[in-house]
Amino acid sequence: MEKFEDIKALLIATFGEEVVLGEDLNCTPKALMIKSGKIDAVCSELFTNKTAYFDSLSCLTGLDNGPEKGTIEVVYNLYSIPYECALMLKSELSRNKPEIPTVSHIWQTANWHEREAYDLLGIHFIGHPDLRRILMPADWEGHPLQKDYIEPEKYRGMETVRKEEE
Repeated sequence: MEKFEDIKALLIATFGEEVVLGEDLNCTPKALMIKSGKIDAVCSELFTNKTAYFDSLSCLTGLDNGPEKGTIEVVYNLYSIPYECALMLKSELSRNKPEIPTVSHIWQTANWHEREAYDLLGIHFIGHPDLRRILMPADWEGHPLQKDYIEPEKYRGMETVRKEEE
């Protein structure tokens, strides 16, 4: 299954029209906007369905759209090695409570990608087997890639913010 429209039709036939919230044709690869509560089921279908077989999660990342918009996005870049086909999935979450099901049971690489998105953006991946910080110290406060994040001036007695030279 190589065509974007065929993949979209497969998902709609399997889950109903409400699962695909839209599409983004201006990115590479083309993206489907997926209802966040169904992302794990959609990913599982795309992995197990022999006509799609997206056997690789190339990247999973998060994007803070800022306090003005009030949303965070999770972006999944999938690739089917046997079909040489790429697909992007996007899910939008509330910035106040960014939660989405894990896909780490589908692709092992999601384990670390989800931990990074949790650590830096505060996205909670429901069902993740070990959701804890991966880059920042365990006792770090806040999530540094949130647009309104304010870095603490000190951490464990050490200055973290470089003071302007006078």
